[in-house]
Amino acid sequence: MKQFASRYLPVMAISLLLAACQSTPKVANLPTDELITAFRQVEQSLNAGQLSSAESQLAAIAPRAQGDTRVEQYQRQLADAYLQQGQSALQQGDLDTATKALSHARSLMPQAPALTNGLDSSIAQARAAELNAADQARARAAAQLAAKDAAEKTELARQQRLAAERQNKASQEITAVAPVTPVEAPAKPSARVINPAASSSAIPMPMLDNQDNERLRSLLDAVAVDVVTFDCDVRIEVRQNKDYPWVASLLLARIKRLDPSYSPRLSQALKLEQVPRLLLTPQAKG
Repeated sequence: MKQFASRYLPVMAISLLLAACQSTPKVANLPTDELITAFRQVEQSLNAGQLSSAESQLAAIAPRAQGDTRVEQYQRQLADAYLQQGQSALQQGDLDTATKALSHARSLMPQAPALTNGLDSSIAQARAAELNAADQARARAAAQLAAKDAAEKTELARQQRLAAERQNKASQEITAVAPVTPVEAPAKPSARVINPAASSSAIPMPMLDNQDNERLRSLLDAVAVDVVTFDCDVRIEVRQNKDYPWVASLLLARIKRLDPSYSPRLSQALKLEQVPRLLLTPQAKG
């Protein structure tokens, strides 16, 4: 009997062990979270600073993850990243980039406007400072323009005053010089500076540029004789408007000394690039 028990005991133990194994319930396979990969991609984009990619990826996940707290968690992280980007752009003076970053942060966290108030206030202050600087620049430009206009008006008044002084001086010369006794004209008048046979003659006045008034007066003495003798139209061509009254007054003084009753015909032409000259057109041929 003991031998039987000792022989079959191992067999029974093995049988019981097999039965126990067969009765143990199997562990069910847990469903895999299909969003884990998508959320990892969002996190990788955030870590790489690719905020636009992270925002696009999160927007694609949102419809499939309604009620998933991870969506709000990554929205908050992305909003914080945009706010940091906006602060950095603001420090560099790039208001457009800072404003765009603020707009992204607001769209991600519309339920928490207080999160963006700091950057919003800083951008508003920077915009106000920018507008103030632009206003100051415009004011400075306007002041400079006004100063330039005032300087031009002052210079014009000075030139007119000098021209008046020259004309007065020329008038005084007329009074001081005794009238010249008219000389009986020869049968055939001779010209001093013009070609009576030509339709017009150009008389250069380079001494006007050099301010050599003595040579200018000497030249105009001869010109006055030809103007009266050949009844010339006179066009005074000068570089500057202020030179015309000076030349005209000197020439008139000499013409009046020769013939007080003669009425000269003078005109003005401004030739900036040309040596000053007189253009005499005789009406009476010699």
